Amino acid sequence: MEKELRILFTSAGRRVELMQAFHHAAEKLAVSLKIYGADASDDAPALFYCDERRKICKIKEPDYIPQLLKLCEKDNIDLLIPTIDTDLLILAKEKTKFEQLGTRVLISAEDKIAICRDKRFTADFYIGCGVDSPRPVDRLELYQGGFPAFIKPKDGSSSIHAYRADSWEELAALSERVPDYIIQPFIDGREYTVDILCDFDGNPVYVTPRERLAVRSGEVLKTQIAEDDRMIEESLRVVEGFSPCGPITLQLIRQKETGRDYFIEINPRFGGGAPLSMSAGADSAEAVLRLLLGEKISYQPKAAKNGNIYSRFDQCICITEEIRKEKELPIIDSLAEADKYSKDKKAVLLDLDDTLYNEKDYVKSGYKKIAENYPEIPEAAEELWQYFLEGKPAVDSFLERHGREREKEACLKCYRSQAPEIILSEENRELLEKWRREGKKIGIITDGRPEGQWKKIKALGLEKLVDEIIVTDELAGNHGDVKKFRKPAVLAFQIMQMRLGIPYEKMIYIGDNPAKDFQAPEKLHMPCVWFQNKEGLYL
Repeated sequence: MEKELRILFTSAGRRVELMQAFHHAAEKLAVSLKIYGADASDDAPALFYCDERRKICKIKEPDYIPQLLKLCEKDNIDLLIPTIDTDLLILAKEKTKFEQLGTRVLISAEDKIAICRDKRFTADFYIGCGVDSPRPVDRLELYQGGFPAFIKPKDGSSSIHAYRADSWEELAALSERVPDYIIQPFIDGREYTVDILCDFDGNPVYVTPRERLAVRSGEVLKTQIAEDDRMIEESLRVVEGFSPCGPITLQLIRQKETGRDYFIEINPRFGGGAPLSMSAGADSAEAVLRLLLGEKISYQPKAAKNGNIYSRFDQCICITEEIRKEKELPIIDSLAEADKYSKDKKAVLLDLDDTLYNEKDYVKSGYKKIAENYPEIPEAAEELWQYFLEGKPAVDSFLERHGREREKEACLKCYRSQAPEIILSEENRELLEKWRREGKKIGIITDGRPEGQWKKIKALGLEKLVDEIIVTDELAGNHGDVKKFRKPAVLAFQIMQMRLGIPYEKMIYIGDNPAKDFQAPEKLHMPCVWFQNKEGLYL
């Protein structure tokens, strides 16, 4: 069984592009990924692009970290990714607590986060790295940098309370309005962002400069990739001094008169425009997944398509409709309960894994088959199962402990080719037979490797009990991308409808996974029932 990666984004907010980038990267790598989104608001747009939504208290509340820790433990989160500045320092301080649960936190060291959160220290740090930065002061009477000047909060973000002042009188008036300010010389020139991704040890993977062509409230609306050698070299100096864990975003201005680069901001997180660099080829989302899988990634210079221009736009999602669907979906605790929802239907479509049988039985069966190859290791099957319960890659952990890492492919082949020791419960068998006696057509739509899925179907004796079976991976043929045919894709449901010859509204679909099972049939106006299998693999 391949491990499912689980990533939790905190303060998900409006970061829809970022969620989409990670989903796209998982499809590209054919990796099983489940994205969790946490936010103090249960209607934040990005939450509806996550597989699971979690409401949490506000960052400043004392229960914030305890609630996050509980979420990570309960949901077996592999990686936590913060998305806003106010989250950074508190998470950096508590990073060890998450790691003790097995959750990595994509965040840099606490002392480095402190440098970014107080802009008085940012300039000194930049200069210490050997790059230019305008020096700030934090009291009006200390400013001697001339005009125009620039005033902003020392720990601000999103260009809030950031102003240009063209005279001493204007600066003095602004100093009364801007809270906890700093003042520095105004640099006139072209603005750039540098999107950087490093591995967990601070080694650079991508360094991508891009010009900010249009900005709204500090967020880029239009940008152009600018693979500038000098900016990249300067940014690498900053990386060496900062040693980021994961993403970091630098901002700089190339002064119009001198052509010198003045670095002004550091944000040790994915910037709002980071998906633009990903779209251009410096795919940080893909790299994070590969790093999480244990790969080593060397520095990829100039990975983005130089000169590409990207323009962003707003889009909407009807959150009341999404919430309504989730709340109104009929829920059952046993498959037998579905009978009452099928009374006026001519066909019943079912998922396979964790719907018609418990997939944990398949996993245990596979571990038993692997264990048969290791008679010299007592209780090998039990050891594999324990690793699985702990959320660890069971086969990798087992082989590593016994010094047999080179045998991984043989173990996976054994697992995937097993004739599984699984059975269809008498209750489920009687239900299928009852539906057949009533004249209902029965179909199964299941994702997964065809060889393994058909062996499950044979072991359960389903071929004699149902009318049609579609293993979605077979729809891809020999060369297609199986991810494009798996649920929530609609094609399998459309083919099933054509085979059975029954209108969608006269069919009912029963599945266990709301993250992928119900989107396609609902698009086709097919009624659905959610089987909350208490013995399910990932419940």
